Amino acid sequence: MPSLLITRPVEDAGPLADRLAEMGIGTVISPLIDVIPVPGPEIDTRGLTGFLVTSANGARALAARTNRRDIPVHAVGAASAEAARSLGFEAVTSADGDVETLAAHVAAIRKPSEGPFLHAAGSVTAGNLAGALGALGFDVQVERLYEAVPKETLPEAARAALADGAVDGVILYSPRTAQIFDRLTAGAGLAERLRTLQLFALSQNVSKASAAQWAKRHIASAPDQGSLLQAVRSCYAS
Repeated sequence: MPSLLITRPVEDAGPLADRLAEMGIGTVISPLIDVIPVPGPEIDTRGLTGFLVTSANGARALAARTNRRDIPVHAVGAASAEAARSLGFEAVTSADGDVETLAAHVAAIRKPSEGPFLHAAGSVTAGNLAGALGALGFDVQVERLYEAVPKETLPEAARAALADGAVDGVILYSPRTAQIFDRLTAGAGLAERLRTLQLFALSQNVSKASAAQWAKRHIASAPDQGSLLQAVRSCYAS
């Protein structure tokens, strides 16, 4: 049975592992980033017309800092939208893409005159959502609600799986995680091992961020989990 290394935070890795198991694919979960909520007071939601969520971590951090569930949430993709709904947010839409897609999605269904938005962001963000929407006349407040802290060394689960040949490929979801993975595998003396493995990347940007030599790179046709799973399915179809 094929087996893949999942590098996502635990909360996101579990559901992904379940989906892969349904496809007959085993997994090794080994997060490369620790997600740490930023403590703070209740978010001042007066006047806000919507929340912008660019990750499931953002949705969880947002829910921890406000009791408001009636303010609309616009999420970057299905996973972040699902996380928001599971936390009780009542009106959630998904752009089913990346930050640029989310900006276009918001611009298509909302008006700048409706009022400001709050972006539930992490310490490091991909793209410039506030800038993209700001150029269209929207007022976006960026609130850093969590820290995404990279591991300093390759976690033991990942090291053992790579060294022992226990996985056939690696799933990478963000350019930052791809860079971290390259650095940590090189530090562990395992960079050459990647030449025999499949890379499954959420987007072209994720693939480009990894300078490692892979047996083959598989890139999702769209930057969403469904498309990534289809890339995995196509690779192992027989």
